[in-house]
Formats: sequence, C-alpha cells, structure tokens
Amino acid sequence: MPELGVADWVALATAAAMVGFAKTAVGGLGAVSVALFALVLPARESTGAVLALLLVGDVIAVGLYRRHVEWAHLLRLLPAVVPGLCLGAWFVARADEALMQRAIGLVLLAMVVVQVSVRTRGAGMASIPVRWRGVVRTSAPLAVGVVAGFATMTANAAGPVMMLYLLMAGLPVLALLGTGAWFFFIVNLAKLPFSAGLDLLDRSMLLMDLALVPALVVGAALGALVAHRIPRRRFEELTVGLTVVAAGALLI
Repeated sequence: MPELGVADWVALATAAAMVGFAKTAVGGLGAVSVALFALVLPARESTGAVLALLLVGDVIAVGLYRRHVEWAHLLRLLPAVVPGLCLGAWFVARADEALMQRAIGLVLLAMVVVQVSVRTRGAGMASIPVRWRGVVRTSAPLAVGVVAGFATMTANAAGPVMMLYLLMAGLPVLALLGTGAWFFFIVNLAKLPFSAGLDLLDRSMLLMDLALVPALVVGAALGALVAHRIPRRRFEELTVGLTVVAAGALLI
C-alpha cells in the first residue's frame, strides 16, 4: 500500500462514509466511493480494500432489513453469479494497473447507463411488452447473475443491475432493500477467497479499512436518518453526475 497523505485519508474517509450511506439510503453513491478508492490507491488493490468495507456495510444493511428478504429471487440469482465471479477473477488476474483502472471506469459508466435507464424508462414488468415477459422471467436471473458477478468482482459495482432486476420483479421497497442486502452480503462473502487468492487483501489494507470503519458507520447512520427525508430524485441525479466525473478520471 502506498504512503497516504492527509488529502488521501480525507478522500478515503469520505468514500467509506459513502459506502455506509449507500447501504442504508441511496445505493448509487457506492459507485462514487469505488471510483475514489481507485483514484487514491492502486486500482487492483482498491477493489480488495472496498470489499472489506462493503462487508461491514452489508452486516449493517442485513441487520436493518433482514426480515424483508424474498429468498425465491435470491435462489434464482445466486447460482448464476458464480460464473460471473470466475470470469471477473480471471480478468483481474491478467489485467495490469492501467487496464484495471480503465476497466473499473468502464464498468462504472456501464452501471450509470443502467441506473439512468431505470429512472427514465421504468423497470417494472408492466413496462415490458406482454409477449416478452415470459422470456424476461426465465432468462433475466441468468443474465443478471453473470453480469452482477463480473461487475462486482472487477469493480464492486453490481448495484444498478441488481436494482434493475429487483424492480422488474415488482418487489416493494422493503423487500427490495432486504433482498438486495442479503444478495450483496452473500456475494461479497463469496468474493473473499477470490480476492485473497489474487493478493488484493493484506494486513496493511485491512488495518487501513479498520481505521475507516468509524466513517462508514457515521455514513450508515446518516443514511438511515435521512433516507425518507431527502429529495431522492435530485440526490440520484447528483450521484450519477459524480460517478460519471469519477469514472472519467479513471479513463483519462
């Protein structure tokens, strides 16, 4: 891990707070935190650092929404995540620093496109032509699982595509939050052996994450307090803009 200055620690603490806020309020903010970590730390190792913090956030989210999970959707999705994780781990193992940085930027931009599509076109089954709904129900879990597995392994950025699937499934808000919380907790746990095998996590990274946990907890608490009070649409628009800027910086 490189030596970090005061500005670096401020950026990482801000990113950690965003991770916590994303887990309890506006999920799209997590993409900004991923980009900040990749800008401050080496791109490959940043994915491991973010993963450890995500797991802390997942525990908080599961604690809040554990009773609102739809296990049927999880059981359809989780098997398809495995090939996506394997493909992502293969890519990370072969990518150099420059390619990894650009890959994270591209994945983040792709997830922004998904997020904007959800906002502008609607994602419920009612928005899909009747003749295609059966195909969507049968093929969507496989496609979403593979894409989510690859996106989360390479850039910890599967949130938008997962949200798109759960919205298409017609889940109410609490079920969406609970199912998403359990999904990412299970998937992030499954990523640990891959990340350890790729040397993305070491003692120095874990100590750094430990120092950032208080910022994450503050972000999570703030998210839980304001989740129902903030103008959600405006906040998501700001999040999209910040993600595009941060992803663009990774691609330059």
